[in-house]
Amino acid sequence: MRPIVTDDVTSALPTLVQLVEQLADRRTTSEVLVAEALGKIDATQGTLNAFRVVRHAAAMAEARDADRRLASGERLPLLGVPIAIKDDVDMAGEPTAFGCAGEFPPADADCEAVRRLRAAGAVIVGKTNSSELGQWPFTEGPAFGATRNPWHLDHSAGGSSGGSAAAVAAGLVPAAVGSDGAGSVRIPAAWNHLVGIKPQTGRVPTWPHPELFNGLTVIGPIARTVEDAALLFDVLAGTGETYATAVKTTPERLRIGLSFRIPYSIAPARLHPQIRAAVGGLAGALTALGHRVVTAEPRYGAMGLAFLPRSLTGVYEWSQRVPERRLLDKRTRENGRTGWLLSGPALKMARAADAPLRRQLGSIFADVDVVLTPTTALPPTRIGMFDGLNNFHTDRLMVGACPYTWPWNVLGWPGVNVPAGRTNGGLPIGAQLLGPADSEPLLLSVAAELQRSRRWETVKPPA
Repeated sequence: MRPIVTDDVTSALPTLVQLVEQLADRRTTSEVLVAEALGKIDATQGTLNAFRVVRHAAAMAEARDADRRLASGERLPLLGVPIAIKDDVDMAGEPTAFGCAGEFPPADADCEAVRRLRAAGAVIVGKTNSSELGQWPFTEGPAFGATRNPWHLDHSAGGSSGGSAAAVAAGLVPAAVGSDGAGSVRIPAAWNHLVGIKPQTGRVPTWPHPELFNGLTVIGPIARTVEDAALLFDVLAGTGETYATAVKTTPERLRIGLSFRIPYSIAPARLHPQIRAAVGGLAGALTALGHRVVTAEPRYGAMGLAFLPRSLTGVYEWSQRVPERRLLDKRTRENGRTGWLLSGPALKMARAADAPLRRQLGSIFADVDVVLTPTTALPPTRIGMFDGLNNFHTDRLMVGACPYTWPWNVLGWPGVNVPAGRTNGGLPIGAQLLGPADSEPLLLSVAAELQRSRRWETVKPPA
């Protein structure tokens, strides 16, 4: 597979915000942008394999309509811009396979997130690959193969929103939508040198479902810049320019809690020394910006007891919607059976733990304003690393690589992944900015301040 080459910082990919401006000023057209996106998708399917569904004819028709609307003077937040969505949300006329094999019927209607994208004028070029039912931090499976990392094709793009992250990192689209139930936006964002927002639970509607995976999973944006992620987040959340404004606001001097503690889990995990150094470097950048960085460790306790019943019951519920359950990965079928067993008293007890856990972990915000942690314990894993493993060994490897993200899904509070650097071999490293309830504006303002200092948006993967 192609190795890492020297970065090209002189020809950074155009951002979502820039494309919106170019379309509004008529310096380009939606037809040109969408045709370029579709061409790149087709050219990279044999290598990156980012997409499950590509809407060639429909997207071009929508692009031509967007150009007519732009020519008439209409302006919308995303009018004419190509965007990708993860294949776990419904889009009218397209199947929702969520990483599973089999013939899925087309959805009858758009989910609310897709409706909002369309209402904002976005041209959805396709649906991106996900691990099966979003269970794993790698995007590989018998239904579609392996989605690879644009920074090095021998490595995983992460998961479960790996297709969305690979598509953005490779410049196929300027931004994409993912979902995060245990880190599934933040992990692939970390492993692809991207910004990924895990919103607070309930911030982005999950209609037609009242909630996803018993409240663990949220829908969020993946982009190359904080400004792009905020723009897409405003559209998904229906918040006007709330987050776009936050990005332009310099935060006051903050207390930042730096934490390397790994939450207790069923498997051992050890932080890679180059990731520790990179996150420490980000802490140094925050100090240079005037913030006070102190060691502060969240009181995680045995949070896994609240996570697993919600997660595995969600796998069981989703598995019942699959047309051919016999085609599911053996690990998925086993997780579904366990989820069925946990769907009674264990699930009720897990949901009842929400308030006590928020008080327990929330106590850290009496001392700090924001928590900074690694997003993953290891750099991107190699393609095929999880092939043929049983559930026990899959879980051990998964937790060993990605132990840091899932507690904030239990809490339902927001988090933002930002690029923290790269390994000696050029593989991306990410760090999380984590906050209490309703802290998305604060987290985004800090992320934007770091971006202005670190200039990570000027670096792109090999061509």
